[in-house]
Amino acid sequence: MQTKKIIVCDAIHQSGLKLLETCADIEFIDASSVPKDKLLKMVGEYDVAITRSSTDVDQKFIDAATNLTSIVRAGVGVDNVDIEGCSKKGIVVMNVPTANTIAAVELTMAHLISSARSFPNANNHLKIDRVWKREKWYGIELKGKKLGVIGFGNIGSRVAKRALAFEMEVVAYDPYIDPSRALESGVAYTSSFDDILSCDFITIHTPKNQETIDMIGSEEIAKMKDGVRLINCARGGLYNEDALYDGLKSGKVAFAGIDVFTKEPATDHKLLDLENISVTPHLGANTHESQEKIATEAAEQAICAARGISYPNALNLAYKENEMPSFMKPFLELSQKLGYLAAQINVGNIKSLKIIAEGEVAEHLESLLTFALVGSLKGSMGEKINYVNADFVARDKAIDLQSIKAGNFSEYKNKIEIALTTDKESIVIGGTVFDDGIEKIVHVNNIKLDFKPKGRMIFISNSDKPGVIANITRALAKHNINIADFRLGRANHGDAFAVVLVDEAISKEVLKELEAIENCNKVSYATL
Repeated sequence: MQTKKIIVCDAIHQSGLKLLETCADIEFIDASSVPKDKLLKMVGEYDVAITRSSTDVDQKFIDAATNLTSIVRAGVGVDNVDIEGCSKKGIVVMNVPTANTIAAVELTMAHLISSARSFPNANNHLKIDRVWKREKWYGIELKGKKLGVIGFGNIGSRVAKRALAFEMEVVAYDPYIDPSRALESGVAYTSSFDDILSCDFITIHTPKNQETIDMIGSEEIAKMKDGVRLINCARGGLYNEDALYDGLKSGKVAFAGIDVFTKEPATDHKLLDLENISVTPHLGANTHESQEKIATEAAEQAICAARGISYPNALNLAYKENEMPSFMKPFLELSQKLGYLAAQINVGNIKSLKIIAEGEVAEHLESLLTFALVGSLKGSMGEKINYVNADFVARDKAIDLQSIKAGNFSEYKNKIEIALTTDKESIVIGGTVFDDGIEKIVHVNNIKLDFKPKGRMIFISNSDKPGVIANITRALAKHNINIADFRLGRANHGDAFAVVLVDEAISKEVLKELEAIENCNKVSYATL
């Protein structure tokens, strides 16, 4: 049993550490208390890393992680992870997107209610200042007010559901969802951001990326109604903090509830000087229940990744395993085999790779293309190529990639076809998977064939003339090479293509002898 090594870079709940301890094939170290400069010197020894927000997975980390194949970000946010840098290095990045959902939702509701009733200030006035002044703390009711929810995912949708229970009117803005998802929840949907800006309360629940940084700035706040209340329990920087400060100070924004900041810890932030804001130190996931769930799920994902079983919630794989229909898995495997086979038959540097698909499989063209690309480069690059970095490698090698969805013109329910061109020659191989899971290659260079992509195979392009098959079998028999199967396809223009499956490995000398046979135009050897 091969032992895999996992390093836990940041503190996680004991439930995750205990799970790692139970795996006999896993060696792990809890390095959460190790200084980050020393951590960089250690990480190169490990296969998988579990991180949180305290560890920046930047270029320094990536360069130091020489053996790393996977990173699990124990939480939902990955803005401290250089995903593109990881992808170039072939490192799979995973997160734990739903374990802290309820914790984040309930904190959002706490800030929503606080923004309406100024609970933190009223509490401090009585408890710290010892002043009983009820008339100072008039608030507003949630009932009948309009809440704008930016981002209607796991958290935003649940915040909306709870706001409906408070008899609020809820409007959702999310250009990446089907509007029916909101409408079926009893929530209004809008494609106009201005509709959100006209709400009484606004809460934001989006990832942090180039599209969402400073999503709410001075211009947006100016369009809001006077006395608006803003909530951010998602990621720091979604609201422009200077604009938010100005809005709060002027009274345009009556109150804000903020759990996250652009730079953390934010102990000296100017927003803390204002009275009309409630703040918490990034507590979105800070419940005992969510911390246990996050740690357990992160450990489970790290174990699966270390064993090479699966990559749950992978953010940079060619496909999302849990979203892929079951019938696709054998087609992905077949696509990789066809790419691997084509690259063995065609010598030279790959210039272009095209995949053509028909049937339901055509809905997953990009995944099929990535698997075919990995297969075509596997022979020359070995373990350096994988599903994560394949696209980057193709760009570096100037390989032209194409994917085409074709109509159902063949007799097959689903079919994929690989066209590979090198600087010397081209080949087209088509295949399918039958309902019983049997993979078959059905044509090579448009010549019909029928054989399983498995074993040792000799490919022979020849003129369709008498004596060729006899001479091929005679040559193989001379070298005591047993033929397991012999498949021959014929074209209308006098060409033929033979696939000979053999039990023994084929030497270069045997290939040269076969190619010297009269009417044999080209001979190749491949293994799968």
